[in-house]
Amino acid sequence: SGFSGSAGIVSVRSSDGQMAVTTDGRYEIQIKEELELHGVKAKVFVGKPLSQLNYLSRHLAKAKRVGLEANQIKWGSIPLFEKIFAGKELVPTSNIVEGLRKIKDVGEISRMRAAANCADLAFAKVRHKMIPGATEREIARLLDSEIRKFGAAGNSFPTILASGPNGALPHAQPSERKLEIGDLVVCDFGAVVDGYCSDMTRTVLIGDFRNKELKKIEKLVRKSQELGVQSVRAGVRTTSVDRACRVYIDNSGYGKFFNHSTGHGVGLDVHEEPYVASKMASTLKTGMVVTVEPGIYLEGLGGVRIEDTVVVTENGCQPLTLASKELVA
Repeated sequence: SGFSGSAGIVSVRSSDGQMAVTTDGRYEIQIKEELELHGVKAKVFVGKPLSQLNYLSRHLAKAKRVGLEANQIKWGSIPLFEKIFAGKELVPTSNIVEGLRKIKDVGEISRMRAAANCADLAFAKVRHKMIPGATEREIARLLDSEIRKFGAAGNSFPTILASGPNGALPHAQPSERKLEIGDLVVCDFGAVVDGYCSDMTRTVLIGDFRNKELKKIEKLVRKSQELGVQSVRAGVRTTSVDRACRVYIDNSGYGKFFNHSTGHGVGLDVHEEPYVASKMASTLKTGMVVTVEPGIYLEGLGGVRIEDTVVVTENGCQPLTLASKELVA
């Protein structure tokens, strides 16, 4: 719908496609402006939560069956929905909206490219400030600030900035640890523009390598990520992309240290369909936007992850994230 408020319900009648959007009084002006901005034709109702449901009951008065998004409706709300829609069959649904969101149109990709550009520019501004003595939190705060300065509404997820041994935690949160010579620093971050997300990871070396194994795994991850990106094209199974990254790392003897999926879809949410994983098979189609992000994590030593967000095309893919992968800050 284009509505960005924190509370609301969308209802669509299958009989005629008529859409209704409800929210509360906080968003009375905003909802009308945003729907108009996005060219969405819908009936709008503003009121208290129970009044919204009563309105939707009237909107769907002729319906015999009502679908409720199973992954969004809270279990505790079911009795209320049963009361409001008494006499109608309530059906849990999944992947209806998510399925529609898999393939992005030109406008959506444009917004995601803008979000990625904000993150690219912010990283270029901050990477040279990753010096011995700076803390993870200092760098993360700078990165978040620059993302906003370049036009983003905010971050698509809390910035991950993990140095030295902390890099062995794939989703480590920034700490007061000071960067040291020889550290690899995993920087995973993203921006939001007009509701659409970007996602990118770069790994930076502070000074020179002091550990041969860290140098080895950085080269392995870099090559693995290249192979994964090269495998992305319309018609390819997501499991094949995962395998392109994973087999290379497996054959190098570090398979057990690559302990997450290779990627995921990006859009209105930073994690959405399709998922690029070994046991979640789907076929890539033109217009899908996915990440490719292999990693190796060694407890007590450090980790490496490199990630790009790419748009699937007929003959390959186009990266949205263009920040330098140069190793040294």
